Amino acid sequence: MKVSTQTRDVMTRAGLNLIQQALTIYDSDLRLVLCNQRFKEMFALPDHLVTVGTTFQETIAHLAARGEYGECDDIDTFVTERVRVARAFEPHYMERQRANGQIISVEGAPLPQGGWVTVYTDITGIKRQEDLLKSRSEELSDQVFAYTEEIARKNRALEAANSALEETKRQLIESEARARLTTEMMPAHIAHVDLERRYTYSNRRLSSVMPHRTNDILGRHIAETLGKQAYTQIENNLGRAFAGSSSVFEFTDALSSRRIRTAFTPDARDGAIHGVYILSMDVTEETQARAALQQAAKREMAAQLTSGLAHDFSNLLTIILGAQSRLYSITDNPAAQELIEATKNAASRGGTLLNEIADMTGTRALQPEAVQIPDLLDQVERLARPTLPVSISLSIKNTVPDESYLLDRGMLQDALLNLVINARDALGQNGQISLNCSVVQDTWIEFAITDTGPGFSERALKHALDPFFTTKGENGTGLGLPMVYDMVKLSGGELKLGNNYRGARVTLRLPMRVTKKAPEIRLTLLVEDNSHIRDSLRTSLTAAGQSVVEAASIPEAIALINGLPEISLILSDLQLEGDATGLDLAHVPTDASLIYMTSLPVSHPLRQEATRHATVLSKPINDATLQALLQKEHLE
Repeated sequence: MKVSTQTRDVMTRAGLNLIQQALTIYDSDLRLVLCNQRFKEMFALPDHLVTVGTTFQETIAHLAARGEYGECDDIDTFVTERVRVARAFEPHYMERQRANGQIISVEGAPLPQGGWVTVYTDITGIKRQEDLLKSRSEELSDQVFAYTEEIARKNRALEAANSALEETKRQLIESEARARLTTEMMPAHIAHVDLERRYTYSNRRLSSVMPHRTNDILGRHIAETLGKQAYTQIENNLGRAFAGSSSVFEFTDALSSRRIRTAFTPDARDGAIHGVYILSMDVTEETQARAALQQAAKREMAAQLTSGLAHDFSNLLTIILGAQSRLYSITDNPAAQELIEATKNAASRGGTLLNEIADMTGTRALQPEAVQIPDLLDQVERLARPTLPVSISLSIKNTVPDESYLLDRGMLQDALLNLVINARDALGQNGQISLNCSVVQDTWIEFAITDTGPGFSERALKHALDPFFTTKGENGTGLGLPMVYDMVKLSGGELKLGNNYRGARVTLRLPMRVTKKAPEIRLTLLVEDNSHIRDSLRTSLTAAGQSVVEAASIPEAIALINGLPEISLILSDLQLEGDATGLDLAHVPTDASLIYMTSLPVSHPLRQEATRHATVLSKPINDATLQALLQKEHLE
């Protein structure tokens, strides 16, 4: 089924409004045929000047009167000259500085049908990048500086060549192909299904959102394409969309272990439903980060609620223990002494429990580092085996690729030992414990602990993660599994309890983050908006033999990363000028190692999120810390 002309026009205009350049098309009579939202915003034009049919003369007169072109002694003469040049239009490219200080490039080309198309691009950031590199050129080798100049020149030429001018020409010739090109570039799957639930349109991005699916889906039923498990999870929402109700929801695709966010929008035309539009995005990393932040917020609230009570309770226990000790010393009655000892033991146990509560709700910040899984499992085995009876065996199997992964070694080791000891207690005197480590769909590192014991009861499966729930009687505190759960959630992972055909199974999944092994450091990008701190760190870095380029904001940093592939280390503050934060650098494609620095407390959400992507250093940073940083094995 072909897309209607009206739908194509709507999609084309929506696509033009997404591009960052301002764009206009005038016909041979110098009347406006088309412009995008960016054109109106860039020049702050009123609505009547971006309406189809507006004359070129009206727009130029408005801009000249407002001072867009500087001082004009005779505006009428200026406008007349601009109109004369426009009627004899020639292809051109120029750069000019506007009255507000913004630097733009202007590129125009005639159209075969008459008239012309013009694209306006904000190149202020690029110009600032050039000025910044020139101001620091004495610290760069001649080769790097020359290469930077060449890259900057080529980037501007490439941007001009790939501008919306050529795209707009193709839209006029073949709008359907233009719309497909736009949607295929988006990091999401966009599709349409008809009343028979068969695909009539797809931007061929399904496999990038839901791996292990084909992109050739036109004409196929959605249930056949997605598979039974995924289709079952979306079927109800899809049915509501066919009934006229839009919806946005998330589900987990079991085939790829990815978290998918999907939006269904009814295709309602002429008072009837003709199908459903579908937008799907992979939000796995977002979900992991959200889970980690939610767990941190819960722990902070628990700490606030329990800190005062714990202080008072601790004081009461101290009074009770003191009173019972004095009472014991003044009585010779064996029965009374036995009761006193029981009271003292209960109070001591209460103190131990209080400390464990403090450990679980207090400040426990993740400290991710590069971890080799075989080394971690060897350490777990060395610590666990002495606690196991001879009649209980422990087998460990690892199929994770031989890489370094970003994990909190201490917390993970404690969690695995806790689970092995829980399995030992469930087995009694005989049985087998297995610890298997594997990768799930390049998304998770999975640790599965199984035993051959009686397994979890229905009650335990329901309440085992609740604080203070225990099946060990007076020998258990009920905080072991909740602390494991806490660690997993702080890491953005998942914890599942279940039973095999024989025995219990605990599955612990953590986000798979492969640490990069950077080449020898030769060029460091320093991102810091405080000039005094930047000067101090630059001096320390250059003293350590590093060449340094600097940026005061995230846009400047990204421009340098894209223009200088020689950068092998990025040292960035988390909070900088502008709306962007240092976290945006974690998503820039580069082989450079990334290290954050901040004065934020460990409990701050921004710092906690940063630890999921890179090492985080606390300010102030002295020379010794910086030297140790540069000597770390993963940066050599």
